[in-house]
Amino acid sequence: MNLKLDYISNIENKTLQITGSKSETNRLLILQALYPNISIENVSNSDDSKLMQKALKSVDTIVDIHHAGTAMRFLTAYFAVKEGKETILTGSKRMKERPIKILVEALQQLGCEIMYEGEKGYPPIKIKGKTLTANKVSLQANISSQYISALMLIASSLPNGLEISLEGKVTSVPYINMTLSLLKEAGIEGNYKNNTITINCHKEILPKNIVVESDWSSASYFYSIVALSNNASVTISSYKKQSYQGDSSLVEIYKNLGVDTVFNQNAITIKKNSNNVSGFSEALDLSNSPDIAQTIAVTCFGLGVECYLTGLHTLKIKETDRLEALKVEIEKLGGKVKITEDSLYLEPVSVPIKKDVYLETYNDHRMAMAFAPLALKTSLFINEADVVSKSYPDFWLDLEKLGFRTSEI
Repeated sequence: MNLKLDYISNIENKTLQITGSKSETNRLLILQALYPNISIENVSNSDDSKLMQKALKSVDTIVDIHHAGTAMRFLTAYFAVKEGKETILTGSKRMKERPIKILVEALQQLGCEIMYEGEKGYPPIKIKGKTLTANKVSLQANISSQYISALMLIASSLPNGLEISLEGKVTSVPYINMTLSLLKEAGIEGNYKNNTITINCHKEILPKNIVVESDWSSASYFYSIVALSNNASVTISSYKKQSYQGDSSLVEIYKNLGVDTVFNQNAITIKKNSNNVSGFSEALDLSNSPDIAQTIAVTCFGLGVECYLTGLHTLKIKETDRLEALKVEIEKLGGKVKITEDSLYLEPVSVPIKKDVYLETYNDHRMAMAFAPLALKTSLFINEADVVSKSYPDFWLDLEKLGFRTSEI
């Protein structure tokens, strides 16, 4: 589905309900599979979470998780400890290009039986589930936090628990803390100190109902819309001030881009503050929240301000090479971008943004959603716009509620 996107009305006092966090949901689904007396509310309606639910219920040998990277990592660990179950875990063409070697080697340290069905280090993989008695594993710390969380989520089900030693500087710390917090909420003991994560064995836990907070990554697109507007005000729920999600750093980051945040009970109201569009005077390190890098870069481009974003090494191995994709698409619109292996520099722009440009999404949901707010500044086309279903199926409907017009072409 290709869309033409226009903006047709003012955004004043609009209210939206955002689906539950995909990151929280997928962690809780693994815990629920291990401890069925956990119940979950406000589950994400994303494709990734639906694929995770389907995979956990599957009795088939072959499990295809398509583009769902989180599911690939978490399910690799989950199926590895399912005694007597043999699983071939596979995915899309792009998934078969995304590395899994570090997690596989960590699980093999613990005694897991995992073999590659194709190229070494990449899916598909064959997993023979077994009971693991080893309780110590070490791996590099400057890797995707999903590898570390995958081990954390199965740790309490191991007979002797698990001690995870992280070597070097840890990246994406908020995602590790999110996993620890959700374990604690479920009644599972664990701690993280001096680059060592320790989680005790829990054969059983008490019944627990857990409510998933709405997704802060999804909220980022509305921060961008408000920043690019003249005087927008949008209330979105359900959010809390003490969030487990690293992307809640949006609140402070977007102050520099003219957006104020007011917390009211389980919702936030985000408002335009035209007196505070200062941009960033120094590099913005997003190593703890890389999923909002695309949104921030596009917002800065729309405002004509420069930005220098660092800590982005994990973006090279996402649904696409997000750094290269950002450079190509922003430059189509008239911007100038320089990238390295882990950073992006956007030059300030004074010329008008080009009109009626066709933007590619590269099978990446965040490319589609990050560029959509630019419709406030120019008319544009989004190719393969339905890719948003990976994390936010209602995205285009919610934009229409705010006064955008979407025309399928």
